[in-house]
Amino acid sequence: MLVEPSARLTHQGALLLLEAAVAEAEALGQPQCIVIVDASGVDLAVLRMAGAKVLSLESARSKARTAASIGAPSAEIPEPVRPAIAAATGGAVTGLAGGFPIRAGGVLIGGIGIGSGSPGQDCAVAEAALAAFSESLGP
Repeated sequence: MLVEPSARLTHQGALLLLEAAVAEAEALGQPQCIVIVDASGVDLAVLRMAGAKVLSLESARSKARTAASIGAPSAEIPEPVRPAIAAATGGAVTGLAGGFPIRAGGVLIGGIGIGSGSPGQDCAVAEAALAAFSESLGP
């Protein structure tokens, strides 16, 4: 096969993910940095909620890019290679928890990265956003 079918995350999809992430972060009482990237790792939506840690914006971006790149949660980067891969990519790839791939119909279309809370909070916010996105796609 010379051409594969593809899907693309739209700005409407990115906004839906962003709104759902903000709602969950507010419910948890933990301001977050939220970054949504397309499948190539380019930013589609970026938000630092008031009170979120400034430097967490960079870790959230790395988490989103990692998830989009590997098609798996950022925390699945093996522990032994995390320092080397972070150094080799200038921090673009991370093993920190809080990055998840975004899929539609089984096709990888992007990544979401959350940072500023605990690993559990970051993951909960990302998972809530992904659940809202999945629900909006329907069956």
